[in-house]
Amino acid sequence: MSHVDTPEVAVVEDQEEASGVYDKTSGERVERAHGRAGDEASERPRSMAGVVGDSEPLVDLYLTLDRVADTPCTILVTGESGTGKELVARAVHEVSDRASATFVAVNCGAIPENLLESELFGHARGAFTGAHAAKQGRIAQAEGGTLFLDEIGEMPLSLQVKLLRVLQSREYSPVGDTRVLKADVRIVAATNVDLEEAVREGRFREDLYYRLNVIHVTVPALRDRLDDVPALAEHFLEQNRQRLGRDVHSISAEAMKVLCNHSWPGNVRELANCIERAVLLCRGEAIEPNDLPPRVCGLGSEPRGPQVSLPDAGVDLRKAVESYENQLIRQALDRCRWNKKQAATMLGLNRTTLVEMLKRKRIKQVA
Repeated sequence: MSHVDTPEVAVVEDQEEASGVYDKTSGERVERAHGRAGDEASERPRSMAGVVGDSEPLVDLYLTLDRVADTPCTILVTGESGTGKELVARAVHEVSDRASATFVAVNCGAIPENLLESELFGHARGAFTGAHAAKQGRIAQAEGGTLFLDEIGEMPLSLQVKLLRVLQSREYSPVGDTRVLKADVRIVAATNVDLEEAVREGRFREDLYYRLNVIHVTVPALRDRLDDVPALAEHFLEQNRQRLGRDVHSISAEAMKVLCNHSWPGNVRELANCIERAVLLCRGEAIEPNDLPPRVCGLGSEPRGPQVSLPDAGVDLRKAVESYENQLIRQALDRCRWNKKQAATMLGLNRTTLVEMLKRKRIKQVA
């Protein structure tokens, strides 16, 4: 299956195009009632502009962010994988008084520990082997703007204390440099890790946690804002129709009903993947239920596994499930010669989700 990474939450040019309401039972579009979603649409918070969806949880989130967008306060964004945490950070930046400056994103979990310090703070020439020239770090690149630290829960403890200095004194030093530089950046951090638990386990500094947690918002899971599914689905349809050059113009009422009734464990990222697949497989001008993945339609979503029996002494369910999951992941990776995209397809996952699981489980290829 072809896959191109799609933004976790979509942005649209014409918000009216995505403003229709669907009845979950029939899948038919109905007129929007006046009130919160109608009369107040013109009073939508600035940070909601261009974001698909106006369900109550989403609007409540952005009402909070709108109140703090123009302040220099640090924001901690939490939520499940695939909910659109980076888009939240970008939305805050775009409506803040820093919008004319740069938005810089850093994935703290994707950069090796020995390189992350240089990536963030920069380095002087000769600071380490291979540092043939001085390099500007991401903090300097975001000067006057916003620095988005994704997967902050994966940041090594050795760097957490240096980030704490930036938040406390707005100062930092590049690697191998004696200069002390000022940092005029607004920091927005995101994670799907329980940082309070990480603090208790000694994996995350408590003082840094409280510095980051000035304003804490949680991006709702898609299953908690299913009213936004039709608007998101139509947006992804248009996005993929144009990109893939397919003559698919709509989603049938039956298919929309299926979409609205799915629980979306993979959140908006899963929905984007689902619509991309449907556009590729659709043979007519409208997406039908049989164009959707079986797991979304509730058909064959649970593969038949080995027959198991519960021992008389009981079992540690979490460990048993974890072991089975790890075995399946390793088997898929071995069959695909550790091609993560192919393995993710075999497992019915998004590639990004698989990569995150490998990091969390610390599964590595054996040489």
